[in-house]
Amino acid sequence: MEAGEPVDKASSVASFFVSRVDGKVDKKLDEIGGHDELKGKAAVANARIAYESFQRIFSGERWEKLAEAGAAVQRPLWASTSVKNESYSDTLYVDELIGPDTVNTMPDKTVEAARDHGTAARTVDKDVDQAHALMDELREIGVDVDEIVGVTLVEEGVAAFAKSFDSMIETIEKKANAVTAN
Repeated sequence: MEAGEPVDKASSVASFFVSRVDGKVDKKLDEIGGHDELKGKAAVANARIAYESFQRIFSGERWEKLAEAGAAVQRPLWASTSVKNESYSDTLYVDELIGPDTVNTMPDKTVEAARDHGTAARTVDKDVDQAHALMDELREIGVDVDEIVGVTLVEEGVAAFAKSFDSMIETIEKKANAVTAN
């Protein structure tokens, strides 16, 4: 906007791998031992803290000027929302992360579960203080949640996307070669 470029044509999401956080944190809790009551909670806590940041970033005078110029919020996108641990509710990452301006990508099985027995209520911004306290507790007992969510999962996510991209390019090249060979 300050450079005179339009801001009304861009839209985007910020992707968060939800269940993968619990997968990594739960594994670390198993290694530490004795903290089973903390399992299955880090992913929702992390997402709620991210949503808290989203609310802070997309509010106030600076944001209002951008919004007046037509800027759209960068919506949080909850990805990897099927549970990996069968002992958790199959709608855990749906029921606990409902709120304005969010996107939740769900596999068919999770969509069906949400339709069948999910709870539709605003939940993404409840108990945020508890989310911070949980993350602090995890750090105190030796779970490096900052490393997990800020480095490990980012690197794994980028690698997975790069692999998918490379596979897509390979498929396109094969099809292009087949078409030009005829």
